[in-house]
Amino acid sequence: MSLKKRIIFIVNPISGTHSKETIPQLIEEKIDHSKYDYSIQRTQYAGHASQIAAEAARDGVDIVVAVGGDGTINEIGRALIHTRTAMGIIPCGSGNGLARHLNIPMIARKALDVINAGTVRTIDYGIIDGHPFFCTCGVGFDAFVSLKFSDSGKRGLLTYLENTLHESLTYQPETYEIENASGTARYKAFLIACANASQYGNNAYIAPQASLTDGMMDITVLEPFTVLDVPALSFQLFNRTLDQNSRIKTMREKKITIHRSQEGVFHFDGDPAQGGKDLEVEIIHQGLHVVAPLKGHNDTIPLNVLHHITEFIGMRPITSTIASKHRQLLKLNQHILRRLAKRG
Repeated sequence: MSLKKRIIFIVNPISGTHSKETIPQLIEEKIDHSKYDYSIQRTQYAGHASQIAAEAARDGVDIVVAVGGDGTINEIGRALIHTRTAMGIIPCGSGNGLARHLNIPMIARKALDVINAGTVRTIDYGIIDGHPFFCTCGVGFDAFVSLKFSDSGKRGLLTYLENTLHESLTYQPETYEIENASGTARYKAFLIACANASQYGNNAYIAPQASLTDGMMDITVLEPFTVLDVPALSFQLFNRTLDQNSRIKTMREKKITIHRSQEGVFHFDGDPAQGGKDLEVEIIHQGLHVVAPLKGHNDTIPLNVLHHITEFIGMRPITSTIASKHRQLLKLNQHILRRLAKRG
C-alpha cells in the first residue's frame, strides 16, 4: 500500500494574465515524487473546478491545488470547506489576494516548494448572501467595477485601473445601514468591504489588520471623498495604512446585515453577483485547510504597483520607461482628474 499523499492540480487555462502551458512540465520537474502521487486536470467551463474538487474530497484526496486566480481559488475552496482535503495554490491570476496574504510566492516554481513542504494551516472563510468568500466581499464601487471588469476582454492591473477611473466619473455613493448584534448604524459610502484577508489582490490592502484565523471580519467603510483625497487614499491603500485615513470607518464583527435602498450588485472575491436589498455577511471560523507557510502575510510593498498608482494620480513617474509605456493611460487619467476637479 502506497504511503504517498494524493494530490490533484486543477488548472484554469483562461484565468489571470499568465500562460499556463509550462505548468505541467514544471510540476513534473519540481514535485516531490517521494511524497506525492499527482494528477493534473484542466477546467472546461465555469464551475468545473468546484466539481473536480468536490469529487476529490469525496475520494479522500489529500490536497487539491488551484492553478489560477482568486476566482479559481474560490471555486475550489468552496468545494473543500469542512472537508479533510487541503487546498494548495499556484497563483496565476491578476490579483492573487489570498495567495499574497498567505505569503505564497507569486513564482510558480517557488509556490511548488511550499506544496512540497506540505505545511497545512486552517483558515476562516466568509459567506455573503449564500456565496462563500475567502478574501473580501462587499457592495458599492468595488462591486460595480468588478461587474464592469468581468465583462472586459483584458485582465490585469492596468485594465482594472482604467475601468476604475472611467467609472469614477459617474458613480454616486449610496446610503447603507449596517446592522450587527448591538444595533444599526447608517453610512453614506463609496464602498463597504468585508474582509477575511487583508487585501483585494495586487497588495491593495483594503483591511490592513485583517486576519484569516481570528473568526472575525474587518469591515471598511469608505465615505465620499474629493479628488484632493485621491493621492493619500491611493498611497495608503498600498502601504497598509488605509485604516488611518479620515475618510475610512472600520469595525470588526462576526456577522452583519447590510441594508440598502434597492437590489443591486455585490462581489465575493472579485466576482460580481446580483443580490437583494438586505445582504447577510458572516465569518465561519476554521473552515478550510490550506497548504501555506506558517509565516504571516508579506510586508513588502510592490514597487511596480506603486509606480502605476503614482502615475494615475498625477504624481511624477518614478521611471521614464513606465511613463513611456503607459502614456495613453496617463493622458486618460489627466483628462479624468480635470473632469473630477470641475465636478468638485
